[in-house]
Amino acid sequence: MHNMISNIPTPYNEPVLSHGPGTLERETLKSTLADYTQTNTEVPLVIDGKRITTDKHLEVRPPHKHHQVVGTLFQGTQEHIQQAIDSCLKARADWANTSYDARAAIFLKAADLLCGPYRAKINATTMLCQSKTAHQAEIDAACELADFWRFNVHYGRQILEDQPISSNGLWNRVDYRPLDGFVTAVSPFNFTSIAGNLPTAPALMGNTVVWKPATTAALSNQVIMDLLLEAGLPAGVINVVHVPGIFFGDVALKHPDLSGIHFTGSTPTFQRMWSTVGAGIADYNAYPRLVGETGGKDFIFAHPSADVRALAVAMVRGAFEYQGQKCSAASRAYIPESLWPELSGHLESEIAALKMGDVADFSNFMGAVIDAKAFTKISGYIDHAKDSSDAQVWLGGDYSDGEGYFISPTVILADKPDYKSMCEEIFGPILTVHRYPDNKFEEMLTVCDKTSPYALTGAIFSQDRAVVTQASQALRFSAGNFYVNDKPTGAVVGQQPFGGSRASGTNDKAGSRLNLLRWASPRTIKETFVPPKSVGYPYMDA
Repeated sequence: MHNMISNIPTPYNEPVLSHGPGTLERETLKSTLADYTQTNTEVPLVIDGKRITTDKHLEVRPPHKHHQVVGTLFQGTQEHIQQAIDSCLKARADWANTSYDARAAIFLKAADLLCGPYRAKINATTMLCQSKTAHQAEIDAACELADFWRFNVHYGRQILEDQPISSNGLWNRVDYRPLDGFVTAVSPFNFTSIAGNLPTAPALMGNTVVWKPATTAALSNQVIMDLLLEAGLPAGVINVVHVPGIFFGDVALKHPDLSGIHFTGSTPTFQRMWSTVGAGIADYNAYPRLVGETGGKDFIFAHPSADVRALAVAMVRGAFEYQGQKCSAASRAYIPESLWPELSGHLESEIAALKMGDVADFSNFMGAVIDAKAFTKISGYIDHAKDSSDAQVWLGGDYSDGEGYFISPTVILADKPDYKSMCEEIFGPILTVHRYPDNKFEEMLTVCDKTSPYALTGAIFSQDRAVVTQASQALRFSAGNFYVNDKPTGAVVGQQPFGGSRASGTNDKAGSRLNLLRWASPRTIKETFVPPKSVGYPYMDA
């Protein structure tokens, strides 16, 4: 079987199922949602392939119905982290020596399992515990995660095929080894696909991983782990620990065999992790690789030539899909004064039509924000605007945590482009709009670039090609993913590799070979067929 050069199956983007009325996927999803709602599902640690429960546990509650208990999440200790590391180190040699084809087959099978028998499970758990609508769960938990696994296999093979030239009489090769140690993956609540990609991208390249999922996404992440084990992932390759962050930092991030961190989350958390590694840099057996995608203050910038209707749709979808809890969500908008009268009418009617509530009701466009901490932070920005002389809450501004953590889609009008909610990451359903004089377009491009420390996503709306070119150049370093006449969310694996720079991360582009290269340690091999037999060189002859 190993005496061959195989062809990797051609990757493709998983088709998005509509879950429309009368479809089989809609009925299956509703039935699966009901099953999970009526069941208290155990979410254990998974170390060396074994499910581990502990005396300490948390109740899993949906953000939109926080009186309801749907699961029990078992919490580990520092000892469990050490056990996970030991499991990684024990499995490391066998996994590193497993052929690429054998590793790839596991993740290709996982993609097919995900899109088949696990599709309703992954969508239902994502909806239930992360408060995503059926559509938002489908494009994330099912489609994007399957895309990650299929395209990563494709990109990994491209890396292996990138080989040097050889001169006559010798053969040069590059061996793409895994990193020397174990990798940690720390994943966020907001994208199940990211949670699945963070540990599996390094694993595909031969690394073993300690994975710390977000507590609020543990139920869907457990489905991922169950699926991977069914696909044939060997015990110990990926180990799941549910532990407080301080425990994780004290044990995993300070371990001498730490070889890499794959992270998505807040900028302050990633900076603390980087500081921990930097402070102990002399104590590691190898310099750890740090790969992080963090925050964003993503913009929509309109020129007077913009299509107003398209602009309005992009603002509403970009800002309020999944309650604005996307690192790419539109959070600030720069609108020329001449467009505002028409644009404001479209925004009012579109936002008024948005329904919010239990995501099991498929007529809802929005669910709840993730937890009480997020609710308090986001509502604080609304209160600040209500009390400010520099801004006003123009639409929305209502919030309630009685049944769930619900915050209505809110638009703030800021008189100054440096108003608080124009600059700071909020991670909620708030869009702040600054209206600028039409003749200040160039000046406002500079303001947009300098306002925020982040540089993740952004969009320009204009029907004038020269303006698009001008804005693209002026904002070249303001966004790692830049959109022309489209909302700044919805990057697709294989089409728009995702990531930003500045305070938004290391820009290693998840869903591309650039990311996978960070999990390989190349070794150059030079083999000389007929070695020289004398020390001297011809120039030394008489």
